[in-house]
Amino acid sequence: MTEMFVTSGPLRLWTERTGNPDHPAVLLIMGASAQGFTCPDALVDRLVARGVQVIRYDHRDTGRSSIIDFDRHPYGLSDLAADALAILDAYDLPSAHVAGASMGGMIAQWLAVHEPARVRSLTLLSTTPMGYDPGPLWERAMAGQPADRDDLPPPSPRFLQYLADSEGTPPGVEADVALFRVMNGDVLPFDEPAARAVLERCWARAIDPSAAAHHNRAGRKMDAVRLTPLSTITAPTAIVHGDQDPIYPSGHAEALAAAIPGAHLHVVPGMGHVYFSPGLPEQLAGLIRVDADPARAARR
Repeated sequence: MTEMFVTSGPLRLWTERTGNPDHPAVLLIMGASAQGFTCPDALVDRLVARGVQVIRYDHRDTGRSSIIDFDRHPYGLSDLAADALAILDAYDLPSAHVAGASMGGMIAQWLAVHEPARVRSLTLLSTTPMGYDPGPLWERAMAGQPADRDDLPPPSPRFLQYLADSEGTPPGVEADVALFRVMNGDVLPFDEPAARAVLERCWARAIDPSAAAHHNRAGRKMDAVRLTPLSTITAPTAIVHGDQDPIYPSGHAEALAAAIPGAHLHVVPGMGHVYFSPGLPEQLAGLIRVDADPARAARR
């Protein structure tokens, strides 16, 4: 296991590589406000056991990566995707298997659409189509207003109630543990000690924990490249989604599967929006695609 800081324009991004550098690479892209360590070690270890190297990293404004003055230098999905490309370049990787969770799944879609030669295969976990802006839907749902006819399904009532009830709660490990408990859903057991250990680690190493909130604004920044049809994706694609996801109900995964040619949808019974249930990280590691179409590989 090695750590390295990567330069992306004026930024420094913390990265970590696990596994044999000569093996095919999996780039793990985590969600909004999430450090690389929110991907459980057990998932990384199981992927390495499958014969790949794994790279995970801290997004800008999280962990040990650079902090941005968002008001002066606002950024969006394409900028976060550029960070991922800078990491591949720094590790001298022409391409990688890309697996993204939640917002990371939207970044992964951007890469597959706009930089297809860099994406050997694509795994989208717990996410939604990259051109979808859930903000207005969430605002209507929080206000008790009905969704528009063409909207994807809103977050669960329990999750929305949690957001309302927790407004004003001081940030910290306990607040994040409570959030993860709700995001876990009510079916699979929540491994609170494992989640707490990861969150304590994240809070201890963050340069500025408050900066991670910038991702909420970045996720709302829409541009033309984000609206490119997902039907242009050619990478072998797996969509992995929990049927108890309180943020992106399964209709979001079904929309992805319908939009991406040849995509295979894996619905994980009982899974919510986080991966802290006993045995779940290992299960997800088995569902991440590390195969590439031989014809695509031969062209690279």
